[in-house]
Amino acid sequence: MKDLSKGNETRLIFYFALPMLLGNVFQLFYNVVDRWVVGNYIGKEALAAVGASFPIIFVMISLLIGVAMGFTIAISQFFGSRDIEKVKRSIDTLYILMFFASIVISVLAISFSNEIFSLIDLPVAVRPEANTYFRIYMLGVILVFGFHSTSAILRGLGDSKTPLYFMIVATLMNVIFDLVFVLVFKMGVDGVAIATIISQGGAFLSAVIYLNRTHEVINLSWRKMIFDRVILRKSVRIGAPIGLQHMFVSLGMMAMFWLVNPFGTSAVAAYTVVFTISSFVSMPAMNFTAALSTFVGQNLGANKPYRIKNGLWATFKMVSSIVVVVTALSLYFRSELMNLFTDDTEVIRIGEEYLMIVGWFFVVFSSMFVVGGVMRGAGDTFVPMIITFIALWVVRIPLCYFLSQEYGVTGIWMGIPIAWVVGLVLSYLYYLTGKWKKKAIVKHAE
Repeated sequence: MKDLSKGNETRLIFYFALPMLLGNVFQLFYNVVDRWVVGNYIGKEALAAVGASFPIIFVMISLLIGVAMGFTIAISQFFGSRDIEKVKRSIDTLYILMFFASIVISVLAISFSNEIFSLIDLPVAVRPEANTYFRIYMLGVILVFGFHSTSAILRGLGDSKTPLYFMIVATLMNVIFDLVFVLVFKMGVDGVAIATIISQGGAFLSAVIYLNRTHEVINLSWRKMIFDRVILRKSVRIGAPIGLQHMFVSLGMMAMFWLVNPFGTSAVAAYTVVFTISSFVSMPAMNFTAALSTFVGQNLGANKPYRIKNGLWATFKMVSSIVVVVTALSLYFRSELMNLFTDDTEVIRIGEEYLMIVGWFFVVFSSMFVVGGVMRGAGDTFVPMIITFIALWVVRIPLCYFLSQEYGVTGIWMGIPIAWVVGLVLSYLYYLTGKWKKKAIVKHAE
């Protein structure tokens, strides 16, 4: 556990974010392995199927992931105020909630998968494999939620190293099972989905066993768990807008596929690949923002709000430096990156075009994330949700649609960075008001 309310802000945020960053590198690595195996050994239809399934999966799980983030913020503030009893009750409540909710989501997803892919007008040739991948993944989603919940709890306690170790375990397992199921047993997308579930589940179960034996706060005993409705309400108040924000984003991703789908399988496959490449660029922003949110939560809990501004600017400088370098590399080696996933010349051409149009604005996207992290750490998640809705559904989707009528798939790529600029401006203007400081769970006398 790490106390982020004492010490140099830059150093604290950097060393807290670094294990999360490395963990996501491994997570993205096994996503890349998925795409590489699928694209090179199954085909571009399968590659499009996996890519089209991802935003739908994220829609189904995003609300609960957001709620888990609400618990992270609650735990960080309780830990900052040294209320260990409420920390333990928060952990119990989160696990109980995730267990029952994941069962409901799994049943709904599997029951309506055909209707979902029809709704987004996925090319008919892609639907059978997309359905297979999606259903298998959602069948094991309870294990995915378990791993996400454990990581969220540890981050709230200031521990970002332990999730890294188990993410490494998950990555290695996924790579091995991907290769075995697809190359040896010829299982196709079925094998890719099964490999992902086994790896996430193995990491989750390993983490629970390890933490029960070693952690001073986390000691899971299913018979002794306490479900705290008050903590649930407070965490859901914070987490539900985050979850809705994620749903807006994932529904927006589905809408983007809906816009791209009429341009053919090559366009869908290209968008799948560049989305994976873009994840490497956006990853520093997401991880440093998560570190900043925990930092903000603990400092508000410890009644040290004056440290937050320094934390924001330290995070902004670190993230911008990393994103500029990664962006430059992705643009310079764009052909080589596309060739990793496919040798289809049309897919490569469309993907390179995306990177040359959108890539110059990755630093805007990362800056928008960082500013939003301050509000989330304070527990003010409603306004960032509204800002996301405006940037995505009022600006991006309509703009991409109208530009695509004039410029084809190129017009879709043109609309994306404009929405990022709008989101950044709105987020920073709200940050300047300072109203987010009043949303903390732990209250202190003025």
